[in-house]
Amino acid sequence: MLRPHERLEGLIDAPFKMSPTMPATENRAQVHCSCGAVALTLRGAPIVSLVCYCDTCQEGSRRIEALPNAPPVRELDGGTAYVSYRKDRVTYAKGRELLEEIALDEHSKTKRVIASCCNSALLMRFDDARHWLSLYRARFEPNPPAIEMRICTGFLPNNVALPNDVPSYRDYPGALVVKLLRSRLAMLFHFG
Repeated sequence: MLRPHERLEGLIDAPFKMSPTMPATENRAQVHCSCGAVALTLRGAPIVSLVCYCDTCQEGSRRIEALPNAPPVRELDGGTAYVSYRKDRVTYAKGRELLEEIALDEHSKTKRVIASCCNSALLMRFDDARHWLSLYRARFEPNPPAIEMRICTGFLPNNVALPNDVPSYRDYPGALVVKLLRSRLAMLFHFG
């Protein structure tokens, strides 16, 4: 059952600080909700672009898609595609007051954030020490980053055939853990 939406407080409070090694002209991108009332600014390259098939991502995406007029979240094969960024590289451009979060249950440390204006899924955040946000890849229109891997495929029914375009892993692969650790170190030591 979907909990009542709560207004977000402190999701991405502080403006980012330029790293001393980061040029002022570094890559920037914006992602928007489907109606354009909410926008987030992203700087630098993402940590990873992937599709997750775990049971909680599937359930979270189903719940978001069940909201009135919500645009699709899941891929055709049932997975949820994300592009992950360090928290210090994501800021609000507009519409922060329109953000609402959805938790699968009252004890969940994972929150899915939607734009209440059009029920677009924007990102997934965590109420713990994780240093990244996973933005829904569907918001990166018209040119989303290429998918690098498929994870948690062990949750899929046996009759689902996945494409062989990128590596697929039954759980959380070492390659993902290494990417996340590298990004955490870069964040801690203010480089990259």
